[in-house]
This record gives sequence, structure tokens and C-alpha cells, in this order.
Amino acid sequence: RSMITKALPFDLTNAQSSVIREIDGDLTRGHPMLRLLQGDVGSGKTLVAALSALPLIEAGFQVALMAPTELLSEQHASQFSEWFSPLDISVGWLTGSMKIRPRRTMLEHLAKGKCQMVIGTHALFQDEIYFHRLGLVIVDEQHRFGVAQRLLLRKKGQNLTPHQLIMTATPIPRTLAMTHFADLDISVIDELPPGRTPVDTRILNQSRATEITDRLDTQFDEGGQAYWVCTLIEETEQSVSEAAESRLEKLKQQLPHRRIGLVHGRMKTDEKSEIMTAFASGELDLLVATTVIEVGVNVPNANIMVIENPERLGLAQLHQLRGRVGRGTRVSFCILLAGDAISQQSRERLSLLKNTNDGFKLAEADLRLRGPGDVTGTRQTGELSFKVADLSQHAHLLDQIASLSETIRLNHGETRDQLIERWIGHEEHFVNV
Repeated sequence: RSMITKALPFDLTNAQSSVIREIDGDLTRGHPMLRLLQGDVGSGKTLVAALSALPLIEAGFQVALMAPTELLSEQHASQFSEWFSPLDISVGWLTGSMKIRPRRTMLEHLAKGKCQMVIGTHALFQDEIYFHRLGLVIVDEQHRFGVAQRLLLRKKGQNLTPHQLIMTATPIPRTLAMTHFADLDISVIDELPPGRTPVDTRILNQSRATEITDRLDTQFDEGGQAYWVCTLIEETEQSVSEAAESRLEKLKQQLPHRRIGLVHGRMKTDEKSEIMTAFASGELDLLVATTVIEVGVNVPNANIMVIENPERLGLAQLHQLRGRVGRGTRVSFCILLAGDAISQQSRERLSLLKNTNDGFKLAEADLRLRGPGDVTGTRQTGELSFKVADLSQHAHLLDQIASLSETIRLNHGETRDQLIERWIGHEEHFVNV
């Protein structure tokens, strides 16, 4: 660890150091870690994950990090290789689009333990993947994965139950509910690196889109860059949302002297990487995109995010998109271009986003709006059905329940097993995701 931290051009924040101590404490206990690591985009979760993986690797275990997109997994693989190569730790990358020969080699290295740290997408939990000795599973941007997907990766531990570190900037409601109803510990990185300022979020009507392009032009003159996010790839009769291709053509007409690129989910991985590299290196002023850029994009010079039809997206997605800006020293803005006919609930959600940059506060609001989901099942949101309790009336009992359940678990084994069998049955494995 000291070799990595000494090579960094900055010091760890106090919050990062505190979280690493909490994770180290988990790793020395007699049962697997199940910890949620929350920190806003840019707070340094990835570095904490890397430093937390080292004791497991040193002890002879393998570590797997699952990311939701190839773009993000590639970025992580590059970053982890940079950190771990001087330590002679082998870092592998595994995605669904890999060619047969390198894929076969990677599978062999995982099965024999030659690959100590692997980073990938959903490809990590496919049937033909075998680990030699999986000790830690790290899930990045966990709101993008379903419960069943996370369970499949956890089962890759074979006869071992691996530790789990779940990272997110905005916990989904089910996960937030688990912090009350199951044994999921929370760590929070509650400070940003020095020099970061909160993103100024504003809600405007779509009729002011032309006005926004004039403002963008001024920012480009000052050396800034911007994203313009559309919620669909193609125009459809059913939707009033502008498609990315359509918006690109309009922006080219309005800003003919600017360098404008396009990226969306239907493009090949190489195409996306090429466009993103051009944007990151400053060869493009403006990037028109779909929500494919929600995670995995780090361009410190970009300081404006425009989101069309934000009412179509959940709070978690909006918060992630906003996190693409505000990574450098420039004052940053997130412009929400809302439609005319949006519901009152949508207005409330957008106002929440405007008024806070705190991921947990947004998740709590999401919890109130969408419900906590089913703790012992795979439903992520919706009303939670208790056998007896009513959460709205009995929430004040949660702390007592946690203490009493721990007493029963430790001291009254027979009663514990009867209660589990009666109320949960065979669904217990879902609680442990």
C-alpha cells in the first residue's frame, strides 16, 4: 500500500483513510464482509477499492471487480494495471466482446490462479468462468446490476464465500432498505479531493435550447468542453424526446465552427473508445451522447452537462450523469432541459437534484418515491410487504430490532433457526447479495 500511496500525486483524504480502516476491520472478522461504499463521483472510491484488494491478493486470494460497461471496465483495467504493475500483481480484463483466443487465455489464467486481479463486465459471472480462489468481489456502480447478477458473481467463490464491497454514488432503494433490514454495513467517503466545487444545477424549459447553445459557445471560447445528453438513440413516434442523431445535426447547424462528436450504445466498442479519447484529449468541444456516458468517463476539462428530457431518467442516473462534470477546477454546470408536460412528481424529483449534490439524500428521496423493494427477493423497487410491521408506523423500532436480532442470532440458536424457517424459508441467500 505504501508503494502505491507514495507514488500518488496527492494524499488520501481523511475519509478515504477512515474507510480503508473500516474495510480492514471487516477482513479480520470471522464472517465475510458485506459493505456498501458510498461516495459521490470523483470522491476516490476506486482508489479505496484498489488499496482494499491488496491484503487479499497478498494472502493468495483473487479479486474480481465488476463494472457495468466495457468503457468503465477498460478504464479501471488501465488504472489498476498502472497501480499494481510495480507490485508484480497481474491484472486481467474480461468482457463479452473479447476475441476467442485472448478470452480462452484469460479463463485459463483465472482457473489456475495466474490472474490475481480481474476486471470485467457481466461476462465475469458467465458459466464457463472459474476462479482458483476468489476472495473479494467488488461491484462498481451497483445500481446498474440486478440482484440475480450480483448473486451469480458471489457464487463464483465455489466453496468459499468471498468478501463483497459494493460501490455506488447513489444507492438504489433496495440497497438502502438493506441497510435497515439486513446485515449490510455502510462506509461513506464524505469529502471530495481539494479543489473540487459542487456542480451548479439548473432547470430550464426545452424552449430555451437555442439560448443554451449560445452559452456553450462562450464557454468553448474560454477553453471549456460540454456534454449534451439525449435519452433516445433514434426518433420514435411514441416519444417527444430528441434523438441523439437529430440533436447532433441541429447543433452542427447552430455551431458550425465547433468540433462536435457523437457517442451512443449501438456503436462498436472501438468506435466509442476513439470518440471518447478524442473528447478527453480536447479534440472535440462538444460531445452529444445517450446515457452510455453515465459511467466510465473522466474528462476534468468538461464543465457543462446538458440533459434533455431529464424527467425520463431516475434520480440515480441523473446524479451519475451530473457527476461527469465538476472533476476539474472550472466552475461546472448541469442544465436540465425539461419538457412542458411533466408531472408534479417529476418536478419534485428534479428540484431535489437541483438542491443537493449528496447521493444519500437523493437515495432517501428515491426511497420515499419508489419504495424499498423486496429485501428477500429480486425486486429492486416498489412497496415492501412485511408480515406484521408497517414501515411507516414502526420505523422507530428498527434500531431496537437490530440489537434484539443480534442477541437472538448469538444466544438462541434454536429460536433463530425456527424464525428464519418460518418467515424467510429458502430465500435467505438473496439477503446476502
